[in-house]
Amino acid sequence: MREKEEQFKVAHREALIGVGLVIFNFIWWYGFAYGMGSKKPEEYTYVFGLPAWFFYSCVLGFIVMAILVTVVVKKFFVEIPFEEESEK
Repeated sequence: MREKEEQFKVAHREALIGVGLVIFNFIWWYGFAYGMGSKKPEEYTYVFGLPAWFFYSCVLGFIVMAILVTVVVKKFFVEIPFEEESEK
């Protein structure tokens, strides 16, 4: 029974980390998309042919999140066996 409680604690912690990553991703996207994208289209600056707000919110945001998720999973997530071991 103690092992199940520990599994739920780990799962709960990892779920909270996942929610934190989602919130960070939304803030990143919203900040660049609406912060830089609220100008008139004639005033946009461009990065690699894309409007800067789109490049930073969607392209760079995706790259940052992919790296961040990879690092978080490798450093903070733990592998938990889901099969119950039968006691002999």
